[in-house]
Amino acid sequence: MSDQTQIPDPSTLLRQLQTDGYVIIRSLLPPELVASLLAATREVTSLARAGKWPHVRTVGKQFPPWDASLAVRDGIWGVQHLMHPSLGPRSALFAQLYFNPALLSVCSALLQCGPEELVMELLNLLVDPPKSFALSWHRDDIPWESTAEQEMEVLSRKGYDRHTQYNLSLADGDESLVVVPGSHLRARTEEERRGDMGGKEVRARLDSGDVVFYDNNILHRGVYEAGRERMTLHGSVGHVDGAKSRARNVLQHGIGEWVEGCDFSCLGDGEQRETAEGMRKRLLEMGKEAGDVGYSLQG
Repeated sequence: MSDQTQIPDPSTLLRQLQTDGYVIIRSLLPPELVASLLAATREVTSLARAGKWPHVRTVGKQFPPWDASLAVRDGIWGVQHLMHPSLGPRSALFAQLYFNPALLSVCSALLQCGPEELVMELLNLLVDPPKSFALSWHRDDIPWESTAEQEMEVLSRKGYDRHTQYNLSLADGDESLVVVPGSHLRARTEEERRGDMGGKEVRARLDSGDVVFYDNNILHRGVYEAGRERMTLHGSVGHVDGAKSRARNVLQHGIGEWVEGCDFSCLGDGEQRETAEGMRKRLLEMGKEAGDVGYSLQG
């Protein structure tokens, strides 16, 4: 575990996540690892902006699937599949981050489990676009047109999509993620349905090495500012008990097409490698059970 920060007591982290829907940990990773990751993400982003990496999020579309042929013309706001084998040595560095003991220890604390119950999910990158824009308010797996009753039917299912999701900033001053604290526990108000959060929204400000974990069904949006570097790793880790319900949210991004080709020898032959192989195995099992999953949201 990183000696750069004293990770708060697990019960404190869990209580804040359950109450507010998000929790921020400062300086989770050592500066030298952050610097290496920043260099690698800049390289990958340059490839993606030049149309030389097909797995991107293009400006003008919020949810998958995205058309990579539009990357050069419209610009991008995200890069997908950082652990894809085609990224060569960079994918090894990103795997070392994804399976980092400090990061996974927080995931285990929030999911209240051991590493043998974790499921490999996603590691993507959120970047600054060529022009400023904002995503619409949303919950990741509940359509915006849902009624209050439909919202609560999903939100009240304890552990139905058991996982944890995070943004880890590699640059200072990331204020892109905006959340409405506590909104993961209730249906939206009529004002919120119209996109008016009534001043309840909060920007989750992150500096280099900071990470925010958040409930993906909290009311949230991304506000993207052109000309201000954003290099923020966007990842998620699942739990075996939530595998079936998480299948669509994870597999819609296409990870099942390449994850078997990942080489985790970069993790050595010890506990970290064993954890990674187990997490991948559980992801592959989830994919086999899920079949054709479709997409969670449209737009």
